[in-house]
Amino acid sequence: MSEDNPRKMTAPDRTDAEEAVRTLLRWAGDDPEREGLLDTPARVARAFEEWFAGYQEDPMEFLERTFEEVEGYDEMVVLRDIRLESYCEHHLAPILGKIHIGYMPDKRVVGISKLARVADAYAKRLQIQEKLTAQIANCINEVLQPKGVAVVIEAEHQCMTTRGVHKHGVSMVTSTMLGAFRQGSDTRREFLSFIGNPSSSASS
Repeated sequence: MSEDNPRKMTAPDRTDAEEAVRTLLRWAGDDPEREGLLDTPARVARAFEEWFAGYQEDPMEFLERTFEEVEGYDEMVVLRDIRLESYCEHHLAPILGKIHIGYMPDKRVVGISKLARVADAYAKRLQIQEKLTAQIANCINEVLQPKGVAVVIEAEHQCMTTRGVHKHGVSMVTSTMLGAFRQGSDTRREFLSFIGNPSSSASS
Protein backbone atom coordinates (compact mmCIF):
# COMPACT_ATOMS: atom_id res chain seq x y z
CA MET A 1 0.00 0.00 0.00
CA SER A 2 1.47 3.35 -1.09
CA GLU A 3 1.97 5.98 1.59
CA ASP A 4 1.09 8.70 -0.92
CA ASN A 5 -2.08 6.95 -2.07
CA PRO A 6 -3.39 4.48 0.52
CA ARG A 7 -6.69 4.11 -1.36
CA LYS A 8 -5.12 1.45 -3.55
CA MET A 9 -6.73 -0.89 -1.00
CA THR A 10 -10.31 -2.06 -1.61
CA ALA A 11 -12.75 0.63 -0.44
CA PRO A 12 -16.28 0.03 0.91
CA ASP A 13 -19.09 1.00 -1.44
CA ARG A 14 -21.41 3.98 -0.97
CA THR A 15 -24.07 1.88 0.76
CA ASP A 16 -21.55 0.83 3.41
CA ALA A 17 -20.44 4.45 3.86
CA GLU A 18 -23.98 5.72 4.30
CA GLU A 19 -24.78 2.98 6.81
CA ALA A 20 -21.68 3.96 8.79
CA VAL A 21 -23.01 7.52 9.01
CA ARG A 22 -26.36 6.23 10.27
CA THR A 23 -24.52 4.25 12.93
CA LEU A 24 -22.66 7.36 14.07
CA LEU A 25 -25.89 9.36 14.20
CA ARG A 26 -27.49 6.71 16.42
CA TRP A 27 -24.34 6.56 18.58
CA ALA A 28 -24.46 10.38 18.99
CA GLY A 29 -28.02 10.03 20.32
CA ASP A 30 -30.19 11.00 17.35
CA ASP A 31 -32.55 9.14 15.05
CA PRO A 32 -31.28 8.83 11.45
CA GLU A 33 -34.86 8.08 10.36
CA ARG A 34 -36.25 11.44 11.40
CA GLU A 35 -37.06 13.88 8.60
CA GLY A 36 -34.13 16.23 9.08
CA LEU A 37 -31.57 13.40 8.97
CA LEU A 38 -33.02 11.18 6.24
CA ASP A 39 -30.69 12.54 3.54
CA THR A 40 -27.73 13.21 5.84
CA PRO A 41 -25.89 9.91 5.16
CA ALA A 42 -25.95 10.55 1.40
CA ARG A 43 -24.88 14.16 1.89
CA VAL A 44 -21.99 13.12 4.13
CA ALA A 45 -20.84 10.54 1.57
CA ARG A 46 -20.86 13.20 -1.17
CA ALA A 47 -19.00 15.61 1.10
CA PHE A 48 -16.33 12.99 1.79
CA GLU A 49 -15.85 12.54 -1.97
CA GLU A 50 -15.09 16.26 -2.24
CA TRP A 51 -13.09 16.66 0.98
CA PHE A 52 -10.86 13.66 0.23
CA ALA A 53 -10.61 13.91 -3.55
CA GLY A 54 -6.82 13.94 -3.20
CA TYR A 55 -6.79 10.16 -2.83
CA GLN A 56 -7.90 9.94 -6.46
CA GLU A 57 -5.13 12.24 -7.75
CA ASP A 58 -1.42 11.86 -8.45
CA PRO A 59 0.18 15.21 -7.50
CA MET A 60 3.28 14.46 -9.59
CA GLU A 61 1.20 14.44 -12.78
CA PHE A 62 0.36 18.12 -12.29
CA LEU A 63 4.05 19.01 -12.66
CA GLU A 64 4.81 16.97 -15.77
CA ARG A 65 4.33 19.85 -18.22
CA THR A 66 7.08 22.43 -17.78
CA PHE A 67 8.38 25.39 -19.78
CA GLU A 68 12.01 25.89 -20.76
CA GLU A 69 11.67 29.16 -22.71
CA VAL A 70 12.21 31.43 -19.72
CA GLU A 71 14.95 33.72 -21.12
CA GLY A 72 17.41 32.43 -18.55
CA TYR A 73 15.22 33.29 -15.55
CA ASP A 74 16.64 31.56 -12.49
CA GLU A 75 15.43 33.72 -9.60
CA MET A 76 12.95 32.71 -6.95
CA VAL A 77 9.34 31.89 -7.86
CA VAL A 78 6.90 32.29 -4.98
CA LEU A 79 3.21 31.47 -4.76
CA ARG A 80 1.83 32.62 -1.43
CA ASP A 81 -1.46 32.52 0.47
CA ILE A 82 -2.80 29.34 -1.15
CA ARG A 83 -5.98 28.52 0.73
CA LEU A 84 -5.58 25.36 2.84
CA GLU A 85 -8.57 23.16 3.64
CA SER A 86 -7.60 19.79 5.05
CA TYR A 87 -8.67 17.36 7.78
CA CYS A 88 -6.80 16.08 10.79
CA GLU A 89 -6.21 12.33 10.63
CA HIS A 90 -6.64 12.03 14.40
CA HIS A 91 -10.11 13.59 14.80
CA LEU A 92 -11.37 14.26 11.23
CA ALA A 93 -11.53 17.93 12.25
CA PRO A 94 -10.78 20.72 9.74
CA ILE A 95 -7.33 22.24 9.33
CA LEU A 96 -7.71 25.72 7.85
CA GLY A 97 -5.00 28.14 6.82
CA LYS A 98 -2.65 29.02 3.99
CA ILE A 99 0.29 27.50 2.15
CA HIS A 100 3.28 29.36 0.73
CA ILE A 101 5.47 27.70 -1.92
CA GLY A 102 8.75 28.90 -3.37
CA TYR A 103 11.30 27.31 -5.69
CA MET A 104 14.48 28.26 -7.52
CA PRO A 105 14.16 27.08 -11.16
CA ASP A 106 16.91 25.16 -12.89
CA LYS A 107 16.27 25.76 -16.63
CA ARG A 108 12.53 25.08 -16.45
CA VAL A 109 9.43 26.40 -14.70
CA VAL A 110 5.90 25.13 -14.20
CA GLY A 111 2.56 26.92 -14.47
CA ILE A 112 1.78 28.47 -11.09
CA SER A 113 -1.69 26.93 -10.94
CA LYS A 114 0.00 23.52 -10.92
CA LEU A 115 1.70 24.36 -7.61
CA ALA A 116 -1.69 25.08 -6.08
CA ARG A 117 -3.04 21.81 -7.50
CA VAL A 118 -0.17 19.86 -5.91
CA ALA A 119 -0.93 21.50 -2.58
CA ASP A 120 -4.65 20.67 -2.89
CA ALA A 121 -4.04 17.06 -3.91
CA TYR A 122 -2.11 16.40 -0.70
CA ALA A 123 -4.38 18.58 1.45
CA LYS A 124 -7.52 16.72 0.36
CA ARG A 125 -6.45 13.67 2.34
CA LEU A 126 -6.38 12.90 6.04
CA GLN A 127 -3.31 14.74 7.22
CA ILE A 128 -1.01 16.03 9.88
CA GLN A 129 0.48 19.40 9.05
CA GLU A 130 4.11 18.34 9.32
CA LYS A 131 3.65 15.52 6.80
CA LEU A 132 1.64 17.72 4.43
CA THR A 133 4.42 20.33 4.39
CA ALA A 134 7.08 17.75 3.55
CA GLN A 135 4.93 15.98 0.91
CA ILE A 136 4.38 19.18 -1.08
CA ALA A 137 8.06 20.14 -0.97
CA ASN A 138 9.34 16.66 -1.81
CA CYS A 139 6.95 16.31 -4.76
CA ILE A 140 8.06 19.61 -6.31
CA ASN A 141 11.71 18.78 -5.68
CA GLU A 142 11.47 15.31 -7.20
CA VAL A 143 9.62 16.27 -10.37
CA LEU A 144 11.05 19.71 -11.19
CA GLN A 145 14.53 19.09 -9.78
CA PRO A 146 15.01 22.81 -9.05
CA LYS A 147 17.90 24.42 -7.21
CA GLY A 148 15.74 24.58 -4.10
CA VAL A 149 12.20 24.33 -2.72
CA ALA A 150 10.57 26.03 0.26
CA VAL A 151 7.12 25.33 1.70
CA VAL A 152 5.59 27.06 4.72
CA ILE A 153 2.14 26.30 6.10
CA GLU A 154 0.26 28.42 8.64
CA ALA A 155 -2.93 26.79 9.90
CA GLU A 156 -5.50 26.61 12.67
CA HIS A 157 -6.54 23.14 13.80
CA GLN A 158 -10.20 22.73 14.73
CA CYS A 159 -9.35 19.66 16.80
CA MET A 160 -7.67 22.15 19.15
CA THR A 161 -10.16 25.02 18.91
CA THR A 162 -13.50 23.15 19.08
CA ARG A 163 -12.56 20.33 21.47
CA GLY A 164 -9.87 19.41 23.98
CA VAL A 165 -8.09 22.56 25.20
CA HIS A 166 -10.43 24.90 23.22
CA LYS A 167 -7.68 27.38 22.35
CA HIS A 168 -8.86 29.82 19.70
CA GLY A 169 -6.68 32.04 17.53
CA VAL A 170 -3.67 29.71 17.74
CA SER A 171 -1.83 29.03 14.49
CA MET A 172 0.68 26.27 13.83
CA VAL A 173 3.54 27.07 11.43
CA THR A 174 5.58 24.37 9.70
CA SER A 175 8.30 24.63 7.08
CA THR A 176 10.33 22.42 4.79
CA MET A 177 13.41 23.92 3.14
CA LEU A 178 15.36 21.98 0.50
CA GLY A 179 18.43 22.73 -1.58
CA ALA A 180 19.27 26.43 -1.89
CA PHE A 181 16.68 27.40 0.72
CA ARG A 182 18.17 25.06 3.30
CA GLN A 183 21.80 25.82 2.48
CA GLY A 184 21.60 29.59 1.98
CA SER A 185 20.42 31.79 4.83
CA ASP A 186 20.05 34.81 2.50
CA THR A 187 17.82 32.84 0.12
CA ARG A 188 15.75 31.57 3.02
CA ARG A 189 15.36 35.08 4.47
CA GLU A 190 14.32 36.46 1.08
CA PHE A 191 11.60 33.81 0.76
CA LEU A 192 10.35 34.45 4.30
CA SER A 193 10.24 38.19 3.63
CA PHE A 194 8.10 37.56 0.54
CA ILE A 195 5.53 35.62 2.54
CA GLY A 196 5.49 37.87 5.59
CA ASN A 197 8.18 36.12 7.67
CA PRO A 198 6.04 33.83 9.85
CA SER A 199 7.70 32.33 12.91
CA SER A 200 8.45 28.68 12.14
CA SER A 201 7.40 26.27 14.87
CA ALA A 202 8.60 23.19 12.97
CA SER A 203 10.89 22.53 10.05
CA SER A 204 12.55 19.71 8.20
